[in-house]
Amino acid sequence: MGTPATFSGGCQCGAVRYRIDGPLLEPHICHCRMCQKAAGNYFMPFAHVSKRSFTVTRGEMCHFHSSDPVRRGFCARCGTPLTLETVSSDIVYIALGSLDDPAAVAPAKQSGVESRMPWFGVLDGLPEAATEDSTEMDGVPLEEIQNSNRQHPDKDTFDWVGKGAGR
Repeated sequence: MGTPATFSGGCQCGAVRYRIDGPLLEPHICHCRMCQKAAGNYFMPFAHVSKRSFTVTRGEMCHFHSSDPVRRGFCARCGTPLTLETVSSDIVYIALGSLDDPAAVAPAKQSGVESRMPWFGVLDGLPEAATEDSTEMDGVPLEEIQNSNRQHPDKDTFDWVGKGAGR
């Protein structure tokens, strides 16, 4: 599957947006324990680009050094993980879930498999439900959640500032 030459993405609240001019290389899923902790999830999907192909177009990322040579970029307002980079390298890894179209980049390999959840193979057999099939979440009507949604849309906007503010 070929990938587009230009990508955009950003955090959940819209305070940080970025653009990538060039292909995303070596898309993969990392299961290592450090990525699990950074994502608060079972894995992190990444691909990399040259740093000169990556531009922050809105806001500013904050960084956490998860080790001396490696830092992880995220939004300070909503906490969305966005990047991973070895500071001395000329490449930056993009958290693929932060892309406006994450389905455009399919993983081609897995790393950190020693920490992969042993039950991943059974996921396809579990019961499924689409979000729109639900009417409530913990007693709160889904319509109320949808009508007060502060998530930035999956596209660049010019008038979003402040709409993603937390409470």
